[in-house]
Amino acid sequence: MKKSKKRKLDIAVISDVHLGTFGCRAVELNNYLKTINPKVLILNGDIIDIWQFNKRYFPKSHMKVIKQLMSFITSGTKVYYITGNHDEMLRKFKGFRLGSFEIVNKLVVDIDGKKGWFFHGDVFDVTMQHSKWLAKLGGVGYDFLIMLNTAVNWISETLGYNRLSFSKKIKNSVKSAVKFINNFETTAADIAIDNRYEYVICGHIHQPEMKIIRNEQGETIYLNSGDWIENLTALEYNNKQWKLYEYEKDELAKKVPENVETSDMDLTKTEKNNSQLFADLLQEFNIQKSSK
Repeated sequence: MKKSKKRKLDIAVISDVHLGTFGCRAVELNNYLKTINPKVLILNGDIIDIWQFNKRYFPKSHMKVIKQLMSFITSGTKVYYITGNHDEMLRKFKGFRLGSFEIVNKLVVDIDGKKGWFFHGDVFDVTMQHSKWLAKLGGVGYDFLIMLNTAVNWISETLGYNRLSFSKKIKNSVKSAVKFINNFETTAADIAIDNRYEYVICGHIHQPEMKIIRNEQGETIYLNSGDWIENLTALEYNNKQWKLYEYEKDELAKKVPENVETSDMDLTKTEKNNSQLFADLLQEFNIQKSSK
């Protein structure tokens, strides 16, 4: 059988992978990643689930996803890691850069002359009704929302309660879940329109979507990359068009072991590059290897 080449993409967006948890569909995600060759890869939050991380559970399939992401970095793909609530510990490293890899809390990208605003979305959890005017303050307002969520979660844990979690909210009732999703989408779109962003791209609510949202001030295209727990979805931008990717409809990805071009030489090269990347990472954080 003739092997298929990887699909070239301008931008690929994935979010809510939750590596390190039992619900993560790492095998399917790894299959998908092996079929694409993006110029830019945006990891839009909750890639590693630090909240629920258990050192006893991090199977090989999860590690393969990490290695695949590392291979993108070492091959020159621009990779942005946008922090979410389940990996919020990484927010203290906001602005960290290493080669083509960068950690950010939010991102504005020029996409063929149009502005795209990328952020995870958890900043709306604590105070949906006040998020709009706070976000209008720009970086200061957005960072305040992050600090507010972090503080509320810390107080909640100190008092013996659980952290805020949308997945727990949806268990209350279908009606409240639909209301939350609608408010989330409307809030994100309103802020995007106020800032004249043609695209607003989120994750967080595990609800893949792509639609035009209008208000009295204008319109924007709202996109949500979904998740890799239940929906197995991503966002792809190529040839000036956005597409909502669905793994269940991708027969190529499902047969990836026999269809995608790989070689022992490529794998060996990736391992060497990953080792160098890790060494650079240690140096960047001024971490010295212990010597006997």
